[in-house]
Amino acid sequence: RPFNPGNFLVHAVSNIICSIVFGNRFDYEDKKFLTLIDLLDRNNKLQTSIQTQLYNFFPNLMEYLPGPHKQLIENIEEVDKFTIDIIKEHQKTLDPACPRDFIDAFLNKMEQEKGNDHSEFNVETLSRTTLDLFLAGTGTTSLTLRFAILILHKYPEIV
Repeated sequence: RPFNPGNFLVHAVSNIICSIVFGNRFDYEDKKFLTLIDLLDRNNKLQTSIQTQLYNFFPNLMEYLPGPHKQLIENIEEVDKFTIDIIKEHQKTLDPACPRDFIDAFLNKMEQEKGNDHSEFNVETLSRTTLDLFLAGTGTTSLTLRFAILILHKYPEIV
């Protein structure tokens, strides 16, 4: 019977990225995890709207106008809050001698660069980089896997 593996692939890929970036995987029924996936999915849909595309070119003007770009900004802020909470948790439990994941390695580098006023190693950069890794990795990898499955289904002789 036909089925859509999209959700399974998104969950699996994002959980792998979570294990690399955050140092742990989430249960597939975890409310935070499902909320995060839902926000990413909604943002992908919101990015195609004309208002969101105009916001990219005219952010000062579009800030005063209603539209889906406002919801996109709220969703990004919620995802950012999620990553900031994890970063704070990591800062409390950091063992510089034994980094657990990407966040710990970045925090170690932040500590090394503490005296450098021109360093880009700060919590804001860590949050944005973590968000970029999560957003870019989840969408592109799961979509690539989805198309690979379609191609293998269409051309079974390849296997």
